[in-house]
This record gives sequence, structure tokens and C-alpha cells, in this order.
Amino acid sequence: MSFPISFFLFFFTLTLGSFISISSSSWFGAWIGLELNLMSFIPLITFKSKSLFSEAALKYFLIQALGSVLFISSGILSLSFYLISSLSILLSLLLKLGSAPFHFWFPQVMEGLQWPQIFILSTIQKLAPLTLISYLMNSSILIKMTILSSILSALIGSLGGLNLTLLRKIIAFSSINHLSWMLMAVSISDMSWLIYFIIYMFIILSITSVFHKLQTFSLSMLIQSDHNSTFHAIIISLNFLSLSGLPPMTGFIPKWIIMQIMLNLNLYIPLFFLLFSALITLYFYLRIIISMIILLNPILNFNMKYKSLTSFSSTLFFKSSFNFIGIIYPLYFIFI
Repeated sequence: MSFPISFFLFFFTLTLGSFISISSSSWFGAWIGLELNLMSFIPLITFKSKSLFSEAALKYFLIQALGSVLFISSGILSLSFYLISSLSILLSLLLKLGSAPFHFWFPQVMEGLQWPQIFILSTIQKLAPLTLISYLMNSSILIKMTILSSILSALIGSLGGLNLTLLRKIIAFSSINHLSWMLMAVSISDMSWLIYFIIYMFIILSITSVFHKLQTFSLSMLIQSDHNSTFHAIIISLNFLSLSGLPPMTGFIPKWIIMQIMLNLNLYIPLFFLLFSALITLYFYLRIIISMIILLNPILNFNMKYKSLTSFSSTLFFKSSFNFIGIIYPLYFIFI
């Protein structure tokens, strides 16, 4: 898929809006950055004139506009009613993130996007709201609300992904589940959520790159793709294992850091829900991996076209190599 020049222009203004929100010294400046970010992402969704893209753009615009109205209204009240205003700002940011219990729009919008836009929605679009939430973590009530939203996101993100065959919805519920870990990290440590976000961004980049190359949007399309190969099957499997946080893959490192901090703070009940949800997400990742690997066998494969065993893409391997850092990381402690 080739992108027009305007795509890169809007992508630049989108990232600029995120940085304006992060670096702003007032809620009004943060709101301007969020609006610039929103108005730059809409053209990125609808760069092809298809009804599915237009529907996703309309849903995204309405939800984000509702969140922006609540955000700027709460910012005005901050001078007189600080606690109520901060709570309303937190709720508006959770709505913009797609965190539970405001997650209802996220899988529906994700279903109408292409893989590059899915990467942007899962990563860059969450940077500014998460940073603004971290600025609010100076009240025990707001911290408890964030932890509650984290627990709900963990349960909904794991249970919602069961028995799905559409890859975009699986990635959407997976993103909601990973958002629960980020929200928990935001409430306890600024550095830990940033580490988690950066590692998650590289992992989701490798997954969306493979699916974008294969142009697959469902489990059946992935298995029967004419461009599928043993190399792609191995890369997808390792990416999903890293996304699930299974040791010794790279995705386990940020979860390990957050678990250590939560144990030190005696947050046993939230940690139980996060680990329980992680096991459920691992189940539906393994369901994809096992079915894909088994059907690579020519005897069991319904697609009679030859699957190349030597199809190799250095670009995809380079993008996915980040997932192997967790395997090499323990060697550091062996040799020091």
C-alpha cells in the first residue's frame, strides 16, 4: 500500500499535537494539542474513500469530541472545584484512551482501520492522554479510580478477546489489556509506564508490519494466505509470545518491573487480576499460533498452493528482532 504525501504531513501534525499536550503548562494548552492530534488522525483514517473507513472515522470523531468537551469543561472548573474537576478530567482521558468502562468504541473503530492506522491508534494516540493522567496522580481518590479502571480493562481486554477470529478485534482487546498495565504503572511510577509504552510500541509495530505485508484481517485469511511461509509463521508466533509477556521474550521485561513494584507496595489484589487476565490473553494468542503452525503442514493445509520455506524478509526480521532482546538479556547477568 502506497501512502500519499499528505499522509506524512498529517502524521507530523499528529505527533506535534501529542508533544504540545505533553509539554503544555495549562489544561487549555493540553486541550489544543489533543484537538490537533484528533483532527490530524481523521484524514489518516479516510485517505481511501471507502464506507468502512468513513464509518470508523465518524465513530472516532464523535467519541473524541465528547471527551474533548468534557475535558475543556472540567479544565474551566479547576479554579473553583479542583477535586471534581480533576475527576472529570480523568474520566475524559480514560474515554479518549478507550479504557474500561469506556472501551465500547475501541474495537468497533479498530475494525474499520488498516494496519498502519491500527499501530498509530494503539500507540501514538495513547501517549498524550497517559502523560496527562500521570500529571493527575497527586490524589488518593484519583489513584484509586485509575487502579479500578486498570482492573476493569484487564478483565474486559482478556475476556473480550476469547472466541474471536478477526485479527483487528483481537489486537483491539489485546491493546485494552495492555492499557491496564500502563494505567497501573502510571498510578505507581512514571518511569515504569514509559518503559512499558516504548516496549509495547515496538512489539505492536512488528505485529502490524507482518499483517500489513500479508494483508490479512482474519485467522482464516492468515492461515490460507498465498504469501504465508514458515518464516512468517515463526515471526508471528514469536511476536505474539512477546506480546503476551511470556518469559524470556522482551514483552515480559516491563511486566516484570511492574510486578516487582506492585509487590513492594503490597498491591496484591490488583496484581492478581492483572496476572489472571494475562493468562487468558496468552490462551487466545496460543490458539492463533497453534492453528497456524499445524496448518503449515502440507498434509493438513486446505490451501493447496505451495508454502515457501525460504521466503525471507530482512525488514520484517529487523522489526521483529526487538522481541528477541529478552532472550539475550539474561546472558548479561551470566557474564558480569
